[in-house]
Amino acid sequence: MLGSGELGKEFVIACKRLGQYVVACDSYDDAPAMQVADERRVFSMLDGDALMKVVEEVNPDIIVPEIEAIRTEKLFECEERGIQVVPSARAVNFTMNRKAIRELAHTELGLKTANYQYAKTYEELVEASREIGFPCIIKPLMSSSGHGQSKVDTPEELPAAWECACGGARGDLKEVIVEQFIPFDYEITLLTVTQQNGNTLFCAPIGHVQKGGDYRESFQPRVMNSEHLKVAQDMAAKVTAALTGAGIWGVEFFVSEKEGVIFSELSPRPHDTGMVTLAQTQNLSEFELHARAVLHLPIPEITLYRQGTSAVILSEVETDKPDYTGVADVCAASCTDIRIFKKPVAHVGRRMGVVVCWDDLNASQDALRDKCKSLAAKVTVV
Repeated sequence: MLGSGELGKEFVIACKRLGQYVVACDSYDDAPAMQVADERRVFSMLDGDALMKVVEEVNPDIIVPEIEAIRTEKLFECEERGIQVVPSARAVNFTMNRKAIRELAHTELGLKTANYQYAKTYEELVEASREIGFPCIIKPLMSSSGHGQSKVDTPEELPAAWECACGGARGDLKEVIVEQFIPFDYEITLLTVTQQNGNTLFCAPIGHVQKGGDYRESFQPRVMNSEHLKVAQDMAAKVTAALTGAGIWGVEFFVSEKEGVIFSELSPRPHDTGMVTLAQTQNLSEFELHARAVLHLPIPEITLYRQGTSAVILSEVETDKPDYTGVADVCAASCTDIRIFKKPVAHVGRRMGVVVCWDDLNASQDALRDKCKSLAAKVTVV
């Protein structure tokens, strides 16, 4: 597994329950997934030679990329050797770069997206933002979890946005995308499961709230117009089929009562907002779904059992020995669970854990969201 964060940790647990031997890789030691894997390797996955050296050593049956900063062209070599790449080398190569996936979705598949331009220099950024208009969204072409993303309302904010995008980029690609700001009513993640047998399944839509492009809370199901849901499912099925492969995909959409459903982004792996499925909202969590799809085990159906919410625990301190207070307060609450990711180092604003809550489908979702956020706020990184 290439990348060993909190999402990878839950995926490793799901794989271990299915009898798999997992080697977790990341650029730093003692990453969350390494703590539950059979072996670990520490190296930069942007170093193609180092990546292929580990492939030679491990001789894996399956390679599962879990981060963006990978020398993705090497995965084609692995696939040519007969190693299964998840979902496929084509999918990883496209989706690790916003430019490639946007061109596929908008130009080749005709999916509805926001207007956009690219910029490799600050001068190009100024011109692109002038063409797109203000407000606009500026993002690095390669990043995750909102790193480097800014909403820009005036030209005066462009210098800071350019620095933010360059500083938040993953890998060595220094190019940004300038997007039209869509005044959407809400946004969703549609977890989409593709299988070797060709049967594509969808989880109930997940609503989420982001701050600075990074997820803060999510809730499932996000109630939405049935026609809009059908459009989102059709788009998700179309783009995942074009990318090929088996696994779970986090497909993000903006939804506007006026503009309809607009494709935003896609990740070929479990999605951070999908951590709400750890509240056992459905028969299989997103991590269990991913593991079964990757191993080509059949998934006949996805059944929604109850509603759930998640809220993140953020660090407010810098420390290389993080500890936590308030965990007992969360554990004392009914219909609640907590995951401490056990990241070895805490940075200000770093996601260190998550609280999930659940209730019956007919209960008040607003009350459940408030409960979850209140409990997450009780946990402090010290």
